[in-house]
Amino acid sequence: MKNWFKSGAPWVWLNGGAVALCMVMVVGLIGLIAIRGFGHFWPADVVQLTAVERDGTEQQVLGEIVRSEVVPAAVVRDSGYEIAPEQELVTRYLIKRGNRDISARDFNWYLEVGMSEWQNPIDAMVIERREWGNFYGYPVSLKENGDVIARVQDADFWPQVQERIERSLDLHDEINHLEKVEIGRINHKLERLRLERRGLELDGVDAATLAAADAEFAAERAELDEQYRVVKAERDELYRQLKRDTLTAEVIDGSEVTITLQNIVRLTRPNAMGVFAKMGQYLERFWEFLSDEPREANTEGGIFPAIFGTVTMVIVMSIIVTPFGVLAAIYLREYAKQGPVLRIIRISVYNLAGVPSIVYGVFGLGFFVYFLGGSLDELFYRESLPAPTFGTPGLFWASLTLALLTLPVVIVSTEEGLSRIPSTIRQGSLALGATKAETLWKVVVPLATPAMMTGLILAIARAAGEVAPLMLVGVVKLAPSLPIDGNYPYVHLDQKIMHLGFHIYDVGFQSPNVEAARPLVYATALTLVLLIIVLNLAAIRIRNSLREKYRSASD
Repeated sequence: MKNWFKSGAPWVWLNGGAVALCMVMVVGLIGLIAIRGFGHFWPADVVQLTAVERDGTEQQVLGEIVRSEVVPAAVVRDSGYEIAPEQELVTRYLIKRGNRDISARDFNWYLEVGMSEWQNPIDAMVIERREWGNFYGYPVSLKENGDVIARVQDADFWPQVQERIERSLDLHDEINHLEKVEIGRINHKLERLRLERRGLELDGVDAATLAAADAEFAAERAELDEQYRVVKAERDELYRQLKRDTLTAEVIDGSEVTITLQNIVRLTRPNAMGVFAKMGQYLERFWEFLSDEPREANTEGGIFPAIFGTVTMVIVMSIIVTPFGVLAAIYLREYAKQGPVLRIIRISVYNLAGVPSIVYGVFGLGFFVYFLGGSLDELFYRESLPAPTFGTPGLFWASLTLALLTLPVVIVSTEEGLSRIPSTIRQGSLALGATKAETLWKVVVPLATPAMMTGLILAIARAAGEVAPLMLVGVVKLAPSLPIDGNYPYVHLDQKIMHLGFHIYDVGFQSPNVEAARPLVYATALTLVLLIIVLNLAAIRIRNSLREKYRSASD
């Protein structure tokens, strides 16, 4: 046994077991997030039942079973329910009954005690709406301009409903294109004209030049106003067409409501759907989650702006941090004089890696946003003042703050890579007549490129998951537009962005509807993890390619 310990085998097994345990924990965590999050998109069956309220009255309930839990009967008795004295445990169910515009609460707990047998009515429908969440009920009739054109008893009722919903969705897409692209382009040009006019005033041009410019601006403005009138008339006509169709539905209590098809995103009958139909619906809802914009205070819809903002910010951060980190490491390793000052600098760099991220956020807000951004506005964007351009949090300052946050990681990794290059390679290059600069940039730096990519990989992994500093320097709950569009200069570094990490925080802790947001927290968290994995795999692929390239070149 003593020889076995001396051989080091126990420590090998201990390390192997620790790695295996960590892998099991990571896979288990990701699996839990995947089940809790992505299971949300599966069309659950709709149940109808009778439940007993606190006052003993019976209530008809129609909705989806979200989850169940077993609680002590004493807790339920304290809430006002009448439970038999001999009963110690009670099962209760959380049911999503929707209809928040009618009942004010779309999630409610119901006790199993006194609950009737569950039924799954075939005609029960689930309507995903743009406002007020889901609607659960039964269809009655379809109307066009107030006239009934089909009733639920008609054979062509459901095909007509789906056809008109598709028409409504197409109209929404057209309206969205007109408002964000066409009207956005016109407003952008009008704003540029206003800024040009303001710039001439600040430059102090003479009255004749200003009058001539005003004439040109007036002509351009008149042309843009005419374009806006045409686009607005087209948009108003589309809105008028949207209001044409309505659906009359019956709530579980027997009352009828009218739902305009313009407010409907999707209508399904889960109890009438087979497995393959549900799989198709699942893929459709999952794709919508990845490609659509959020709705209902981020508790409905998709997360595409957050994905786009996260990727854009990481790319801009990588472009900033890589050259600065590499050049700093090259100077410290190859040019700086070794001594106590350099050791202090290295210790400072190592310590910077341990500074809390929120400190970087405060520094970025004070120095980058207020000082540098305010100075840039004074120098180059005077015509926009007092409205700030770069003197307010935005994409560029968020990326720059994260670049500063991850700079020590890149410096340390690059230095380690440079230190591993054998001195014989340097000596051989110098012996062949190359200068020190040629040896460095044509021999040493290419061989150290894989280490530089390792530092970049670590920087990407940390930057993509940061939240605290971004809350101060450019990330918001909801960004009205993407930082990249068709308007010059196309990439708007001054715009605020959405971020997956902040989106998780906002949905999980700031949501007005906790139960509706819970599955989206899991789904968004898994999306962020997968996005970080994809970014890291892309960087690892580049690193491995460079490693093989320079290894073959050195052979």
